[in-house]
Amino acid sequence: MGTVIHVTHEALHKIGGIGAVLQGLLTSRRYQEAVGRTLLLGPLFSLKDEEAMERNGEVIYSSITCVDRRGMRTQMAQIEDRYNINIVYGIRNFSDRDTGITTHPEILLIDASSLTPRVEHNFKHNLYRVFGIQSDRYEASGDYQQYVRLAEPAYALLQLLTHDEEGTRFIISHEYMGMPLALKAILAGDRRFRSVFYAHEVATMRPIVEGHIGHDTRFYNAMERAMEEGKYVQDVFGDQSHFYKHALVEQAWRCDNLFAVGDYVVKELRFMGKAFGEVPVDLVYNGIPAFRLSLDEKRTAKRKLQQYAEVLLGYPPDFILTHVTRLVPSKALWRDLRVLEHLDGMFHRAGEKGVLFILSTLVGPRSPEDILRMEREYGWPVFHRAGYPDLVGYEAEFNVGVDAFNARAEAIRVVYVNQFGWDRRVCGERMPEGMGFMDLRKGADVEFGQSIYEPFGIAQVEPLSFGAICVVSNVCGCVGFVNKAAGEKGTDRAIVADYTRLLRGVDLSLDELLSIGQQVRDEIESRNSLEVAEQVFRRLPRSSKDLEKALAEGYRVGKGMSWDVVVEDYFLPGLRKAEEKA
Repeated sequence: MGTVIHVTHEALHKIGGIGAVLQGLLTSRRYQEAVGRTLLLGPLFSLKDEEAMERNGEVIYSSITCVDRRGMRTQMAQIEDRYNINIVYGIRNFSDRDTGITTHPEILLIDASSLTPRVEHNFKHNLYRVFGIQSDRYEASGDYQQYVRLAEPAYALLQLLTHDEEGTRFIISHEYMGMPLALKAILAGDRRFRSVFYAHEVATMRPIVEGHIGHDTRFYNAMERAMEEGKYVQDVFGDQSHFYKHALVEQAWRCDNLFAVGDYVVKELRFMGKAFGEVPVDLVYNGIPAFRLSLDEKRTAKRKLQQYAEVLLGYPPDFILTHVTRLVPSKALWRDLRVLEHLDGMFHRAGEKGVLFILSTLVGPRSPEDILRMEREYGWPVFHRAGYPDLVGYEAEFNVGVDAFNARAEAIRVVYVNQFGWDRRVCGERMPEGMGFMDLRKGADVEFGQSIYEPFGIAQVEPLSFGAICVVSNVCGCVGFVNKAAGEKGTDRAIVADYTRLLRGVDLSLDELLSIGQQVRDEIESRNSLEVAEQVFRRLPRSSKDLEKALAEGYRVGKGMSWDVVVEDYFLPGLRKAEEKA
């Protein structure tokens, strides 16, 4: 299927969700079988990027260090001189230890920070003339400038690198970053190039959801009502053109196809404007790892976590709850505590104990030396102190809620681990020997992820095939995929927390929905989190037979959400649709 070109800031380094998607796609057996050639394209952020490429692959050509292993200098130099850019081109290695698949896609990094002014001005003029994008409004955004400047030289290099190919070249814009290049291809009119916008979120909507105290309760109810009334985002939430990401995403309907990672992302794209209702939007869910885990393996991993909890807290918990996430408002970590407020009483009455390990941090890894000192001096991670190397920024605010819960809880304790990693070297000497991150996934009984904005949510359902109960909010894109994989019989391994559900029989106007604030959301969260706690309590496995059933059920659903399934059922059909568009 021709050449697939992934345009993203994570072309070289896996940083977040897009990097996880690339890892999943590129190490899928079905992707390898179907896609003839893959090229990762992005900015050259630093001169150190070339060293990183050499460490995890091979540098084939570099205008910086004069590497030229395939005799490309003459042709490359012409483009370098025309656009005044630097180019590093090579191979990046991907491997999946569990499947044994290794692949070596090409990677093209471009430093266009000193792009020839005439080229830049002409391209920005054409963006305005044809698409109405006013680049002068975003001159202060280095991010916007970077991807706009990338477009012209990137297109010229793609023409050079694929000039002798007969198949289609698919330019996949992962989020807004690739949209200037996609628009350049549209301007060029060469139908050998087809463009796809890959919506890992809708950038316009995220700040609206996060920025108002009513969060998802307000936004999604208002969006649904507005769409019933034929209104769009600018009609309800005002002009968004000040936001450079919106200006780019607003043009995504012009691409040959649109991919959305979740059902709500489809709705959010439709909410962008009338034009988005007149073009196809294909669901392309994210995949998750799916491994068959034996009962002994499950118990071994859980035992390590119980031992760690006993060292920290003085008791071995009956149940292990976890939440692995980034520490950002969208993850709604306070909802974990709301559920635990109800669950704690249930555990206490049943004579059971639990621990919730929250693994989340705002900064990079603390040094092992700092961790040992904090562990020795004041009992980190059970106890914390404000200030680096311990709590920084929002970590300190969140930990206030953790301490308040722990002070009144009777059967459950929360341990907030604000460290990157999960082993003895980075988390201290009280962690058991041989502990690793996969123990946290395999040993969990429950994984939380009740986000206010979550286009998919890979982390929330990663422990699914290990038999864990995955508690996710209804706005998480993974809910749709879980339902499809579970089939008509459904599954008891996923609990959907609906914090957008208003009181039954209440029919609010659009203006009333837009006025939803802290008080209404608190009432809904309190009521609906009780329902979640009741479901968690009922579904927890309390015997070997229950645990075996949980493992079998988790694997059944998890294997239906693998990356091979994603590629075969969603990704490849979406590319074919883009290729066949007139």
